[in-house]
Amino acid sequence: MTENKQVSLASLLTPSKTLTMEYPDFEGWNVDLTYLSREELMKVRNRCLKQKFNKKTRQFEEVLDDETFLTNYVGAVIKGWTGLKYKHLSELVLVDLGEIEPNSECEYSQENAEILMKNSPNFDTWVTECVGELENFTSNK
Repeated sequence: MTENKQVSLASLLTPSKTLTMEYPDFEGWNVDLTYLSREELMKVRNRCLKQKFNKKTRQFEEVLDDETFLTNYVGAVIKGWTGLKYKHLSELVLVDLGEIEPNSECEYSQENAEILMKNSPNFDTWVTECVGELENFTSNK
């Protein structure tokens, strides 16, 4: 008879996991996305809270600073990408490529990721849905 050793669930938890996922509309564009546990996501959110004085209630209230949250959120969930061609940008945001070669790659940077998240509803929705779905990050898919 084997004895069942009790394992603490807390010892099994991992705060995040990063995987590479292909953006569905552009073959070859792979984005490194990170799933954050609820606790980690709350830490990101809490870093973005500001105290604002409410004149009506005469008390301070916590208000989410959207710009700071976007910066912190993008930094936490988007770790990089490869394969984004400049020619595809026009399907995500309004751009003027001018002299840029359409088949060359738009390199990943935190700033580029923030600009796409801020200005492309399709990219923002895809990232949010991917990182919000635990099944994408488990081996049980």
